[in-house]
Amino acid sequence: MRRDLGDRDIPDAVIDDAVLILSELLSNSCRYARPLTVLTTLGDEARAALLDPELGDDGGILVHWQLHGDGLLGLEVTDGGSTTRPVPARPSRTSHGGRGLGIVGQLADDWGVRDAPGQVTVWAMLPAREHCASHTSPGARSA
Repeated sequence: MRRDLGDRDIPDAVIDDAVLILSELLSNSCRYARPLTVLTTLGDEARAALLDPELGDDGGILVHWQLHGDGLLGLEVTDGGSTTRPVPARPSRTSHGGRGLGIVGQLADDWGVRDAPGQVTVWAMLPAREHCASHTSPGARSA
């Protein structure tokens, strides 16, 4: 994703935020959700591009990003769902985890969860061309 967005001249600060958001969403999916079994409904060519022959067709996680005409970058992670819905936690100061969706909420303009039969998609939207001033002070640069 980093390379693809860089090739589209997306600012580095936006790419950094997008990578962090995607990392958080993927981490949650790998940790809490079931594999997506809907991969079997994809066409043969699409499945071949997604599946590792050594791993077989036991399901997985789909990741999607798209630049929208309104200047927003959409990120999506789709999996087979879990027994609970993704919600931001309220971790204590000493907790080792539970901050991921809070980070997503701070970096993204909006995020949410979309359900479909046998799958759950967690999505986030952020401005693709201008870095959001809500989490960067004017004139600040990313390290």
